[in-house]
Formats: sequence, C-alpha cells, structure tokens
Amino acid sequence: MTCPTCRTKVVKDPARPNKLFPFCSERCHLVDLGRWLGEDYRIPGPPASEAAEGAPGAAGIDED
Repeated sequence: MTCPTCRTKVVKDPARPNKLFPFCSERCHLVDLGRWLGEDYRIPGPPASEAAEGAPGAAGIDED
C-alpha cells in the first residue's frame, strides 16, 4: 500500500503496529487532516444550508 499523501510505500506489519497507518509519518497524517479541515476533501451531498432548512431543530424553525 502507498501513503495517500506522499505515495511512499507503507507496509502493515502486525509485529510493529503503526498507529498512523495508512500514512507513512505523522507529517503526512497532519497534511491529510489539514486538507479535510481546509475543505479540500468533501463528502457528496446537498449543501449544508439546504440540508438544514428542512431539518427539525434547524435554526429559525420553531417546533411546537
């Protein structure tokens, strides 16, 4: 398998567990986290503003 950030070969070894797997290093792990936080990666779906409009408990909607 390759690291999703830098494409370095990463081997999953049960004798030496890597808590950062599938990343090769903490740096690559943090780069990926930064991409998620910076919204470089997105999960497909309706925009958050549209999804919240009809949701119960959404801002501006009173539930009686």
